[in-house]
Amino acid sequence: MKIDRVVLRHIRMPLVHFFETSFGRTYHRDIILVEVVSDGVSGWGEVTAGENPFYNEEWTGSIWPLLIQYVAPRVLNYQFNGPEEVGARTAHIRGHFMARGGVETACWDLQARMKNEPLWKTIGGGARREIPCGVSIGIQDSVEQLLGKIETELAAGYQRIKMKIKPGWDVDVVRRVREKFPQIKLMVDANSAYTLADRNHLQKLDEFYLMMMEQPLAHDDIIDHAELQSALETPICLDECIRTPHHAEQAIRLRAGRIINIKLGRVGGFAAAKRVHDTCLANDIPVWCGGMLESGIGRAHNIALSTLRDFVLPGDVSSSKRYWARDITCPAIEVSPAGTITVSDRPGFGYEIDTDFLNSVTARHETVT
Repeated sequence: MKIDRVVLRHIRMPLVHFFETSFGRTYHRDIILVEVVSDGVSGWGEVTAGENPFYNEEWTGSIWPLLIQYVAPRVLNYQFNGPEEVGARTAHIRGHFMARGGVETACWDLQARMKNEPLWKTIGGGARREIPCGVSIGIQDSVEQLLGKIETELAAGYQRIKMKIKPGWDVDVVRRVREKFPQIKLMVDANSAYTLADRNHLQKLDEFYLMMMEQPLAHDDIIDHAELQSALETPICLDECIRTPHHAEQAIRLRAGRIINIKLGRVGGFAAAKRVHDTCLANDIPVWCGGMLESGIGRAHNIALSTLRDFVLPGDVSSSKRYWARDITCPAIEVSPAGTITVSDRPGFGYEIDTDFLNSVTARHETVT
């Protein structure tokens, strides 16, 4: 594999409904897409950074110059034996896993298309042909609005509900949800909104038999999570603080959590995600695939990732229509009434690019050779 050119596209798409976390509200997504081309064959990747540097240090505005000045020049015209080598070419860049991961995942898609096989097969997946789907529901304007949204998503078949929490929108709100939906698979996600000083308050969530509490403490903390986990019955799921396979090893060794969320962008692509997965599998730590409000390209990559063996919990991979009036891939990704997505056998990530619509939402593009 030798990359002849890298094509960057900055697209902007409005969400069908705002999405609120402890970071704030998002009404639209600015997304950087990466197309890598080799001998006339294209592979596609998505940079999953947000519009602001709140989830991690990356944001859409930081991605463009980094890719042009540092990442693309390192991968162009270099002879790779396979996409598993791409990450090492940019490993000297500190952090910026999402930017680098956008290129790395595109190279995996390229490899799959060059071999005329589905992406899930190229990455070594295939443990399941349907993936179980959960849904992430942001903070709402009222509890009644939240309850209505949960009811709608359950009726659509989703197998697990994740609700965002923050100080002032947590215990009492979860209690209302449990009173109305006593049997559903329910989890909460704090996005680092608490500190260890909130331990006694967070212990109150134990009464609601949650599947997990995701990343309650600082985005770069493992040690305090270990102390908090020892005080909770509810399993802690680690997200933001697991940026490398080594972080996963450290967290498991310290017993900082009982579940790990794997996001392709957060760890820098498929090769690192597979190493995190393998470490968790060897230590009986279940994993699931998190979402970052991706377009159809990133969503399709998440589907492929979710076919690896240890992805036993419903992830945040949901249907396109939950976020977009129209997606840039077709057909639209849909969730069955049973709350599953069927894995595509088509080459690459399994869907077509809607070129006309992609062009209509592209704010800028640049080709690097």
